[in-house]
Amino acid sequence: GPLNPVATATSVRIRNGQRLVTAGPFAETHEQLGGYYLIDAKDLDDAIAIAARVPPVSKGTVEIRPVFELGGLPTK
Repeated sequence: GPLNPVATATSVRIRNGQRLVTAGPFAETHEQLGGYYLIDAKDLDDAIAIAARVPPVSKGTVEIRPVFELGGLPTK
């Protein structure tokens, strides 16, 4: 499914063993999204904790965005 707009993003990085959380998108440029991890998190804090364990977070940035809910679709 589609993701919510980048205005809803939270970015997570790990640098020097410290978790850095920033409200907002990873970059202001027009970048292409090559794919994403779909996780089931209780809330944003849970999503941040999960993002901090994704291997690329120590070299780059993991951007967290909610999935856009499409109404009227079958559930199964």
